[in-house]
Amino acid sequence: MPSWKCAVCGYSFEAEAPPEECPSCKQKCEFLDNTCYTPDCGDKGTDDRI
Repeated sequence: MPSWKCAVCGYSFEAEAPPEECPSCKQKCEFLDNTCYTPDCGDKGTDDRI
């Protein structure tokens, strides 16, 4: 399942698609896909560089 990160507050969560507003800061924000697609992320599943 993809992992998403709020560009405003940095809240991360897993969902098939990002919601209309952030569950944490309640703002309509841009959500960054921080799902790890490369082996250098290890077992975490998220890319901390994003």
